[in-house]
Amino acid sequence: MPVFTYAARNASGNRVHGSLEANDASALAAALSAQGLLLVQAQAQETSEEGVLAGLRTRWRNKPVNVVDMLLFCRQMATLLKAGVPLLRSLKGLEESTDKPAFAKVLTSLQHELEGGRELSLSMKHQPSIFSNYMINMVRVGELTGRLPDIFNGLAAQLSFERENRERISQAMRYPFFVLATAMAALVAVNVFVIPAFAKIYRGLKAELPVLTRVLINISDFAVNYWPALLGLAAAVGMGLWSFSHTQAGRRLRDGLILRIPVIGSLVHRAALARFTKSFGLALDAGVPLVEAISAALETADNVVISERIAEMRTNAERGESLARAAKATGIFTPTIIQMIAVGEETGALGEMMNEVAEYYQKEVDYAIKGLSAQIEPLLIIVLGGIILVFALGVFLPLWDLSRVAVR
Repeated sequence: MPVFTYAARNASGNRVHGSLEANDASALAAALSAQGLLLVQAQAQETSEEGVLAGLRTRWRNKPVNVVDMLLFCRQMATLLKAGVPLLRSLKGLEESTDKPAFAKVLTSLQHELEGGRELSLSMKHQPSIFSNYMINMVRVGELTGRLPDIFNGLAAQLSFERENRERISQAMRYPFFVLATAMAALVAVNVFVIPAFAKIYRGLKAELPVLTRVLINISDFAVNYWPALLGLAAAVGMGLWSFSHTQAGRRLRDGLILRIPVIGSLVHRAALARFTKSFGLALDAGVPLVEAISAALETADNVVISERIAEMRTNAERGESLARAAKATGIFTPTIIQMIAVGEETGALGEMMNEVAEYYQKEVDYAIKGLSAQIEPLLIIVLGGIILVFALGVFLPLWDLSRVAVR
């Protein structure tokens, strides 16, 4: 039963405010009349449960289109077009079946563009935040060759491949990130709570402290006294780094540093090449010319440094060099992969060979992820052990010295 907040007048004409449960406004007026009050104004209050549901509905309504939506879109478009359903009707059916308003708006926009006489690829180009250049170029090829269902089917396979790739890397990074975050939290707790307690004891003893202990106490005092400034500085640095990382120079620096991280860099490198070779092979199989296929697949690498090397490969291929020689000049492919590319060029089955290369890199990524914990754990143990050793020596060395003096 809803709760109403109301304003009413009593027998003396004075205004009275309150709240009361009632089925509707009429029932509320009758209940107040029985109390000798005349209802003037009433408003139903939203219960907490209704407020939560409304908030969830709003969040879902405003949720942006993600890779899962695009994956389902490509699969459904491939199925509908293969079944002979016209393009416009396919988009209309997907719009009516989707339960995400944001994606429904995208589909509605595509329909309006098609009704105005534009092609699907051109219509998708007007939604750059939703459709990548690679997807737009592939759809364009499908329109020119009449193989649009096959193109959407290939795009679905590519998106699924990329999604699984990223999920594997994310899962592999979760453990070291959690350990390092826990270690940072422990350092903060030690500096704020543990070291100040020992510092009071040592100051009371008025004994000469080791250098390491004095350094730790000074760091702790600074953190305790100036923590608002430190938080502000950390927030400012974080925002600055975040803004810089979204510039071209920042992305290049960030991606370059990631590739230099032991163990992790090799994993990211292989995953990026797996995504590129998979999309490159798909483009070649669709009949896209070599140089255009490289350009279309370039952005799927999702790493600026590797993308720049691949762009160099494209430039060399434009000059007439063989793809194998151009790939070797980049320095990002192994000799085995370069031999596979050369065989693909010689046999005229480069697209098929690139798909084989993508599967090879994917197996390498899977193998690296399985062994990631075994490779990272020793490094984490060394780092955490060193931190613990420094704090233990800094805190307990004075106690050890005092105990030796006391024994003598």
